[in-house]
Amino acid sequence: MENMTAGPAFEEPSQDEKAYAALAHALMMSTWWIGPLVIYIMKRKSRFVGFHSIQALLWQGIYSGIYVLWIFVFFGLMFAYVVPAQRTNNSQFPVFPAAMFAGFGLFWLVMMAGLAISMILGILFTLKAMRGEWAGYPVIGRWARRITGC
Repeated sequence: MENMTAGPAFEEPSQDEKAYAALAHALMMSTWWIGPLVIYIMKRKSRFVGFHSIQALLWQGIYSGIYVLWIFVFFGLMFAYVVPAQRTNNSQFPVFPAAMFAGFGLFWLVMMAGLAISMILGILFTLKAMRGEWAGYPVIGRWARRITGC
């Protein structure tokens, strides 16, 4: 993980800035992308708050995108199998293969892993922001630096 300490390019944030940056990470856990977006819109003039809120916003955007993609893939595969199987089957009930149930289990595991990662990132970076650290998420931290100009 990237960790930047206060230096000439990174001024010491005020208590309010630390609180808003920590709030962006904490709200990410319960409001997904809405909380960090509101914090960013309200406090984007602060480089410290902007940096931390953009990170939380980027993570939630990526996680939401993966979530929606998984839903489309899962339901697309389900309908691609069930509709043709229903036409060839004279039964009133649709035929669901074992792969569909396994696919749902895999879908659930991926979503729970994403939730666990969100919780870990949220707690860890809430604490780092409260200490005034310019800590960045892996990979996303570099993107946030470019966006905010830090």
